[in-house]
Amino acid sequence: MHALSHGTTSTPTTIAVPPALSLPVIETAFPRQLHPFWPKLQERTRAWLLEMRLMPPDKVEEYADGLCYTDLMAGYYIGAPEDVLQAIADYSAWFFVWDDRHDRDIVHDRPAAWSRLRKRLHRALDSPGDHRGHDDPVVAGLADSVQRLYAFLPGGWNARFARHFHEVIEAYDREFHNRAKGIVPTVEEYLELRRLTFAHWIWTDLLEPSAGSELPDAVRRHHAYRKAALLSQEFAAWYNDLCSLPKELAGSEVHNLGISLITHEKLTLEEAITEVRRRVEECISEFLDAEQGALRLADTLDDGTVGGKETSAAVRACVGNMRNWFSSVYWFHHESGRYRVDSWDDRSTPPYVNNEAAGES
Repeated sequence: MHALSHGTTSTPTTIAVPPALSLPVIETAFPRQLHPFWPKLQERTRAWLLEMRLMPPDKVEEYADGLCYTDLMAGYYIGAPEDVLQAIADYSAWFFVWDDRHDRDIVHDRPAAWSRLRKRLHRALDSPGDHRGHDDPVVAGLADSVQRLYAFLPGGWNARFARHFHEVIEAYDREFHNRAKGIVPTVEEYLELRRLTFAHWIWTDLLEPSAGSELPDAVRRHHAYRKAALLSQEFAAWYNDLCSLPKELAGSEVHNLGISLITHEKLTLEEAITEVRRRVEECISEFLDAEQGALRLADTLDDGTVGGKETSAAVRACVGNMRNWFSSVYWFHHESGRYRVDSWDDRSTPPYVNNEAAGES
């Protein structure tokens, strides 16, 4: 299928979406938006990657724009103040670099290097101001981006974000050991782990500074809000699995819904692709119902008080951006060089990564 993308150029371009990955409902019912700050965002995140030494200059020059990391965030957090969106985009770019570092530490059998990094990331998350000048760019990059994120909302939000990301770091450690030992988690084990490694609650937390408001616990934990948030993230994680299955099979990965289905449910590759796609489509249809429930919640919060009106508006902004996540994730996977495994010289080695160990001092 050919689909119209309004992504990274001023004029629409036609992108060929493989039939197995095409989702007409996304293309018709989830119109794509892009934050007007996007061109500056891309430029500044590219400069930040260089400044923090997160990618070598030659790889930034050749690959950074084509990886479309800023496009993904600019299509998600619509309405965010520019400084908030910039901090989120830099943090997101850092997250991809960290993910690649984790992968290379596994591929090159560097458990000691990973263990050191894991401990340093936990410390940097708790005291980012003390780690912005760290010798390891991945540690310094987390500290820099997180310190900026912590400036936007009160301490309660910061503590929640830190708690959620500590859990993500530990989930990455479980992934490390699974891959090192060749352990493919069962489907249920994988789904639980994936909610952490994909950082479901981190990206959901970041909806709040984008909306300029920390939501009350009762609102965030309300079943209508939480269900819509979870479905938007599950869609993203499972669609990522669908698109990255060839890359991850080539790289001897063990963490992919398709791989768990093949290993533990004895599905063929074709059957696994069909099942992952079914789950993806189910997320979309269930979200459309959950979205209405979350918007009804927003209506009930507007009780005629100033605070009620502000909370209602913030919930509407967050739910609107949950919807934007569907189209942003969808187009990202067809525009980003991160998934063009067939064009790589070595299908198991992304050309944009640095294979060397870092942070050994």
